[in-house]
Amino acid sequence: MSDDTTPRSAPDAAADAARSENSRSAGASGPNSPTSATFSDRGAREGRLGDRDDSDRAPSRWAWLGRLWSLSTGRFGLIVVAVILLTAIVAAFWTPFPPQQVDIANRWAGPGWPHVLGTDGSGRDILSLLMAGARTTVFVAIGAGVVATVVGVALAALGALTARWIRESVAVLVDILIAFPVLIIAMMISAVFGGSLWVVIWAVGIGFGVNIARVTRPELRRVLHSDFVLAGKASGLTPAQNLLRHLMPNVAPVFIVQLSWGMAVAVLAEAGLSYLGVGAPPTEPSWGLLLAQLQQYITVHPLSVIWPGLAITFTVLGLNLLGDGLREATDPTLTRANRARRAAESHMPEVVS
Repeated sequence: MSDDTTPRSAPDAAADAARSENSRSAGASGPNSPTSATFSDRGAREGRLGDRDDSDRAPSRWAWLGRLWSLSTGRFGLIVVAVILLTAIVAAFWTPFPPQQVDIANRWAGPGWPHVLGTDGSGRDILSLLMAGARTTVFVAIGAGVVATVVGVALAALGALTARWIRESVAVLVDILIAFPVLIIAMMISAVFGGSLWVVIWAVGIGFGVNIARVTRPELRRVLHSDFVLAGKASGLTPAQNLLRHLMPNVAPVFIVQLSWGMAVAVLAEAGLSYLGVGAPPTEPSWGLLLAQLQQYITVHPLSVIWPGLAITFTVLGLNLLGDGLREATDPTLTRANRARRAAESHMPEVVS
């Protein structure tokens, strides 16, 4: 009798049945089976969705604004600066009362209606004076910022991207100019040419432009030797194109902090010089001039002095905090570090307690 007809025991029969069932399962789950195709398609779809999510999370041009708003300091500074700008724009077309209107019958009126913040010794509405003074403040801050930007970028570029003898000459010039305090220069120029807002703008702009050049120049020299800058040179970019495309975005955080500080000092310089009588002319609404006129009555009407002081304080504080927030929001190294940290946290397995 052949081996095929040999009777098998019960354990052998069970083992053969298990092996045949496993072979049928393996055949059903092969590469061409519907189940395998289903799992493959699902994995491909999940991969495509993951790629799409990654592309959606790519930083956009306005991503820095969201990062700025997420910072408490940046949010506070942005709100304060926006309120000052909006007040200056509104004051150019409307104020509750004419700023220089004298009303002897309502001298030293307390806060109430229609004078929300009260009046001064001549009956002028303090709120209208503050709104008109915001125009002067914004004009001085923006003007000094523009002058400081032009002077600072020009000196920093000359001190970092030119020949060695030019770089050394610019460094010596910056060291000489930075020895003179900004406010002292503004007072000296005002004493010679008379008090005006343009004197404050040019004095503060040039003074802080030198500060910006001194701080930005080493950063430009450091970034100048980076691989992407050398690749830009090899691709045929001119020094000006390399400066705008590669160098300035990488030194922007340092530049922004210095610029915001310069604009804050411009506000203080205008208020201080106007307080001393060598800043804005008496016919020009100014917070510093208003503070000088009201401070002699501080023991009799202390509340009237608070309003211009608070306006100056919050404006300077808002500009400084906005500069700090912009530095954190626009710094490429901080941005890349935060993205890497969030990516690492997203891939970290959860610990089940």
